[in-house]
Amino acid sequence: MGNAEPKELSRRVIFSGHKVQLELHEIEDPSGRRSTREIVRHNGSVAILALRRRSDGSREVLLERNYRYAFGRWCIEIPAGTLDHPGESPEDCARRELIEETGFCAREMRHLLTIMPSPGFLTERLTIFLAEEPAPGRAALEPGELIEIVWTPWAEVLRMIRAGEIEDAKTIAAVLYYESFCV
Repeated sequence: MGNAEPKELSRRVIFSGHKVQLELHEIEDPSGRRSTREIVRHNGSVAILALRRRSDGSREVLLERNYRYAFGRWCIEIPAGTLDHPGESPEDCARRELIEETGFCAREMRHLLTIMPSPGFLTERLTIFLAEEPAPGRAALEPGELIEIVWTPWAEVLRMIRAGEIEDAKTIAAVLYYESFCV
């Protein structure tokens, strides 16, 4: 087979919403076998690892306790949002989401990493930014958002990840990437 790719035989849009579009693709692999793929098209999203220094020099992470309706429970995660404004860059989206959800403004925003959360069926690319020493401001939550802000010591965030208290993939990826490559 080598580098041969499957051939698309047909594509049908099943649902088109504000954030996602669901498509059914009939494909044929290089050996001639046919199958169906369910594809969720997504414009992309951003997340922000916001850090500040405490008076003793240790770091704190801006976490959100966010009610996630799809899971029916509160999750602990870094601020994030969807690219849903036409023409908006990932960095502009990250700045907007940080202010809207937390009230904090990034003086400087730096690209940290980009991940594909679930490339088996989802086209979303999630860009994670680093914001150090964000300035406090005023949050402007969207309707339906239930978010509590919690500045958490770095060591505690690592403990929470290790203990399985933080399950959010973008948060785990951002924190462990920073711990591994930026410290």
